[in-house]
Order: sequence, then structure tokens, then C-alpha cells
Amino acid sequence: MTADVIASHPSLQELIRRQSQALLMAYEANPRQSSVFATQQRWLMGHIGFALYFNREADEPGLLTSRFLDMTQAHAVASRNTADAFLKELLNYGYIEYCPETDDRRARPVRPSQSTIDAIHGWVMVHLATLDGLDGGQRLATYLATSDGLARIEPLICDGLLSSHAIREPANTFSLFTWLNNGGIIMERLIAGLEEATTDAEQLSTSITSIAEMGLWLQLSRSHLARKLREAEALGSIGWRGKRGSSVMWVSRGFLGEIAAAQAAKLAVIDAAYEASLAPEIG
Repeated sequence: MTADVIASHPSLQELIRRQSQALLMAYEANPRQSSVFATQQRWLMGHIGFALYFNREADEPGLLTSRFLDMTQAHAVASRNTADAFLKELLNYGYIEYCPETDDRRARPVRPSQSTIDAIHGWVMVHLATLDGLDGGQRLATYLATSDGLARIEPLICDGLLSSHAIREPANTFSLFTWLNNGGIIMERLIAGLEEATTDAEQLSTSITSIAEMGLWLQLSRSHLARKLREAEALGSIGWRGKRGSSVMWVSRGFLGEIAAAQAAKLAVIDAAYEASLAPEIG
């Protein structure tokens, strides 16, 4: 399915609301791990790392850090220094580890921990379930029935994300949150908490009622979060039913459309990766 087809699907809004709820459950199960990947730059670097790991040569025990740094810079995702700092952070938290099967101290190949592999596996499952909800397909079942399904699909997902202008250059309000720490989680929280998802109102209420509580939940400073929310408010994308920051927050129909378009672009990439890597397995 193309992004346009997905974006125009009548069930998309409800399906991405369920998708956001599932992703928030993953965040709450491991907030630190989720937060490490919760800006667009870090999210893309994570996909690059997985793609290189799964595409490595059979005799290579893990991902060569030099290749990660080269690819991240080549696709203008981050500078080499930023990418190197990202790897060091992942090593510090145990989300990746040095491969013990090598004596090459110069290359120092790394591999994702099992918990990190489980996280990307869950992420793929959630999105395949959303795609199945759009057309009644069996992508998730096929993926789960394929022993090397993650290794097949993830490199293609990465390629699609890196080459998608809609994903790399999001519009308007959506772009405000892509560089904010936990910005992705904030948008998932907005969508998951929609209370009027089936109405045609221009302003849809969410379950968010306090900036302070939201900042505490996301481990963000109240002032930093409030500043970003004020920028979104100035664009007419969010607002408050009563007192700013301490009443029910609403999101505009236009902002919801931006989020839906971004989700559609991502889902189209994942669907194309599925078709290229796993669909032929259907008998």
C-alpha cells in the first residue's frame, strides 16, 4: 500500500491510536531504553545499526563501528562525533556489547543485546499488526512464522526510512517534536489519549491534563516541555480547554492529519519492506 492509500483509509486514525497505545506499553516497560531512541536522529541511527548488523558477512561476529559511523554520516543523519557518542551511550547502558568472539581490538565489532533485539522485534510486530488492520492481511503471522524474519525485513525498513523525504523532513508541528528528547513518545501519548477519535470536531480532546505530570512521566523538565508545547500552541495545533498546562489538552484536526501522514509514510515503508522480504514466503 502506498502512503496516500494508507493516509486515506477510514480506519487509520483508530488503528494508529491502538498502535500508539501498544508503543506506550513498550515505553513504560523500559523507559530508559525507549528514551534512547525517542528522537528522530537516534531512531534513524538505531535502524542503521540494526541494518548493518543483520547485513553483516557470515564470518563477521557483529557490526563494525566504522561502518556505522560511515553510513550515519553518508546519509546525513548525524556527524561522526554524534554517532560515536551514541554508540558509547548504548554500550554504557548495555543495549549493545562488544563481541567476545574476536581478537581484533582495532575493529571492536559490537552486537545488540537480546533486550534490544526484542525491542525492535516488538516494534516491527506492532506496525505489521496495524497494516493487517488496514486490509485484513496476514503480515504479522507470516513474519512470526519466518525464523529469520527480522533479519530479512529490518535492513529494507532502514533503507526505506533513510530515503523517505516525508520521514526525514516532516512538516510543521510534527517537526517540532522530532528533535526533542522523548519527542516521539510525546506524540504517541497525544494519539493514544485521544478521547474523540471518531468525531469530526476541529479540536479533539486528549487525556493529558497537566504539563507537570507529563514532564515527570517523560523525565523532561517542565520548562523545556512547556516551551515546545507553546510553540505548537502558537501554530494552532494544540491547546487547552481551560487553564494552560493544567486542564484538558486538545489537538487540532490539522495536527492529527500531520501525524497520520507521517504514520502513513512509515507504514508504507514497512509494507514495502515486507513485500520485498517476506511476502514471497506465502504459499
